[in-house]
Amino acid sequence: MDLLGFLITESANALSQAALLFFLGVGLTLIFGIMRIVNFAHGSFYMLGAFIGYSTARLTGSFWLALALAPIAVGIVGTLFELGILRRLYRRDESAFLMVTFGLALVLGEIIRLSWGPEALQVEPPAAFAGIVFLFDEPFPTYRLFLAGAGAVVALAIWQFLERTRLGLLIRATSQNAEMVHALGIDVNLVRSAVFGIGCGLAGLGGVLAAPLLTASIGMAAEMIIDAFVIVIIGGMGSFPGSLIGAVLIAFVQVFGEYYLPDLALAFMYVVMLLVLVVRPGGLLGKEA
Repeated sequence: MDLLGFLITESANALSQAALLFFLGVGLTLIFGIMRIVNFAHGSFYMLGAFIGYSTARLTGSFWLALALAPIAVGIVGTLFELGILRRLYRRDESAFLMVTFGLALVLGEIIRLSWGPEALQVEPPAAFAGIVFLFDEPFPTYRLFLAGAGAVVALAIWQFLERTRLGLLIRATSQNAEMVHALGIDVNLVRSAVFGIGCGLAGLGGVLAAPLLTASIGMAAEMIIDAFVIVIIGGMGSFPGSLIGAVLIAFVQVFGEYYLPDLALAFMYVVMLLVLVVRPGGLLGKEA
């Protein structure tokens, strides 16, 4: 493979990885931006999306139906959790949210294990994206190209949603000054419920899309959630464009690091995070402390 072909194929690989990281990271950052809490159960919602997607695809024979329904189901679960439990904690300190979301992660993991079993489950990609394409005479999975494209489409859709819809305007206003929004007669709790549900739904979407590539497995939450927290920290807590930039940056560091120095690939990710925090303690696009 020549240098240009190598760069193109590995960059495409990195962009597909960035898409999966973005689906997780953007949900985390939206939730933090509005609610000022770190959702330790976020990886479990990602995992739940993968398993619900597996069951939906198996029952209906349609990956596309699974892709549509699983994020909605996960979003509903997240919204019900916010309404039933988190809403009672808003006057408590941050440690209460950490303990409750960590407990939810354990509960969801056990429910998934009991419902689907401990074995990894394979989700077949849609037939249109099950083959390979050739990039500079090198085979490349079509599904990875689809992932990269899906990431771009979802990022654009979220940006349009935040900029051009009434709910998006309320979300941005609440993230900047929740007290002012409340003073204007807006029910801030409803905005919080919507954001938590949307964030969990995006994690579920990431799980469905990851399943054909990584399988639906009990360990998939732990494999991705640390990376998701890293990209949110790098991009800036509460910053939507920051989560996108962080996802792309870390994906490229992972892919090229694993190619050149696989034993140090994980360390590279943390080095990048450290360097960013030294220069910009609030993250690339976050608010400075």
